[in-house]
Amino acid sequence: MAAIVVNVIVAKNRLSGTNEYYSYQSGRDCCSAAAAPYNHHRNLLPFHGGKNLLAWRSGISSMHLPKYQTAFVKRPPIYYCNAASSTTAVPYLDKVDFMKLQNGSDIRGVAVPGVEGEPVTLTEPVTEAIAAAFSAWLSEKKKVDASKPLKVSVGHDSRISAQVLQDAVTRGVASAGLDVVQYGLASTPAMFNSTLTEDEAFLCPVDGAIMITASHLPFNRNGFKFFTNAGGLGKADIKNILEHAVDIYNSFTDEGLMKSKGKASESLKRVDYMTVYTSDLVKAVRKAAGNIEKPLEGFHIVVDAGNGAGGFFAEKVLQPLGAITSGSQFLEPDGMFPNHIPNPEDKAAMKAIAQAVLENKADLGIIFDTDVDRSAAVDSTAREFNRNRLIALMSAIVLEEHPGTTIVTDSVTSDGLTTFIENKLGGKHHRFKRGYKNVIDEAVRLNSVGEESHLAIETSGHGALKENHWLDDGAYLMVKVLNKLASARASGIAGGSKVLTDLVEGLQEPRVAVELRLKIDQNHPDLKGGSFREYGEAVLKLLENHVESDPKLQKAPVNYEGVRVSGFGGWFLLRLSLHDPVLPLNIEASSHEDAVKLGLAVASAVKKFPALDTSALDKFLQTS
Repeated sequence: MAAIVVNVIVAKNRLSGTNEYYSYQSGRDCCSAAAAPYNHHRNLLPFHGGKNLLAWRSGISSMHLPKYQTAFVKRPPIYYCNAASSTTAVPYLDKVDFMKLQNGSDIRGVAVPGVEGEPVTLTEPVTEAIAAAFSAWLSEKKKVDASKPLKVSVGHDSRISAQVLQDAVTRGVASAGLDVVQYGLASTPAMFNSTLTEDEAFLCPVDGAIMITASHLPFNRNGFKFFTNAGGLGKADIKNILEHAVDIYNSFTDEGLMKSKGKASESLKRVDYMTVYTSDLVKAVRKAAGNIEKPLEGFHIVVDAGNGAGGFFAEKVLQPLGAITSGSQFLEPDGMFPNHIPNPEDKAAMKAIAQAVLENKADLGIIFDTDVDRSAAVDSTAREFNRNRLIALMSAIVLEEHPGTTIVTDSVTSDGLTTFIENKLGGKHHRFKRGYKNVIDEAVRLNSVGEESHLAIETSGHGALKENHWLDDGAYLMVKVLNKLASARASGIAGGSKVLTDLVEGLQEPRVAVELRLKIDQNHPDLKGGSFREYGEAVLKLLENHVESDPKLQKAPVNYEGVRVSGFGGWFLLRLSLHDPVLPLNIEASSHEDAVKLGLAVASAVKKFPALDTSALDKFLQTS
């Protein structure tokens, strides 16, 4: 059992060099007896970075915070307390609309106070109730011998609320009678893998896993993703869990909350599971290169983790494979994300990794999102492999291994990508809906009905392979890219990342590509008491009728989401957002003039809906 180690983040205040522990509460005195169950001897994750810590702890202005946050941040109060607990009822618990926390197959909420107009919704009691509800759901699904408690692993990304919520999750799971294994800082893919790994020294496999993350959202947000060995939970499962969490939350008592603390301390273990996960990634690259110990020796690869959870990739994956990683940046976890948003779709993030590649004369650059389930890359000339180009690269790699296979993507991929996959690579492009879970589930469904598919990938950078249990794993996607580099070198092919660039040669890319968001005003009288979804569907129906009457436009013969139309040498897609009162409009064309023509076709149809804010479209059309 020597492999089991403590892996809990305790950051240092870089200015003082001392460990600082703190707790925050919103809207109540944490030293009151009522609040005590959530503030007793807490060791929490401090803000990473001296400037940001001081900005919250003292009167320093928000000018010290990251540029994209200064317009929103107000310094919240931070309370220190070791008050005695109360055994009375729990009248101080806020009313919470649990169902509003659902974000498709995830749970998302506000976990940190201080941003105007964004009250905290993901409190410790709410978190404890959700974790207990997941545990009940898991127990029902597994139906195992009650004499052997189920195990749940818990991990988190670099967010400043991570450890507070990890403690609350631990209490919720323990209160349901399950054992808890904390991983500390981890990636979302690693959490799923912990349900598959068979290694008793690391207490694996676990029966369920909870990842605490809100992906690339701002610092004050957080949330949860749930896994079993069958994969991530679906929308219906999340709805079920939240409905049960309401009952648990409403039945909380001070005595019960204090008991859950005791159970948590009894059932808790800590394991450095990332050691197992990273070791498996290293083995995969070595195997692809013919079991060479250092197949990337001489390659210079820089990593940009955006201060999320992906910093491990440079030291724990690339260096053991022989790669030079000098120039890698933002590897240190910092939940304030002071350098750029950790998001491969963000222009500033991609510019940062491209600049790092050029400045360090590197062969390749790799960038991850906060919890490492998404990724992108740039070649030695700083040419980006993200969105359609990343899909093209992964399709080329997969179709070499599985000729003729179907590539499943989301709905906003380009016509040029379809031509590339089908005409150049000899595969089949199955364009489906937005949402990584939708894309993955569709690939699984196709295989179940006899249509072979080995890759499901979204323009956002979520990519899942059949060989990797259909897990959207940004690190594993990059391993496939590294495999290509390593195997090319083993075959005597030189040229560094040019081997990757050559794989996407011939991909037709639009000169103009925009996404405009048309918002629905839910308070507008034109909704007539209906939902924004009903209103949005009416907009789409009218647009569809409008297109059918215009000979210059052609509706896509096969389409699973919104209204997709070709014309003027390009295309547009208007669809209803999965979760928000928004109709995103994607337009791609070979010229700005043609893009405007497509935009005008949409504008002429949707102008009949006064509750639809078309200002973004109007602005685009005015630039012609």
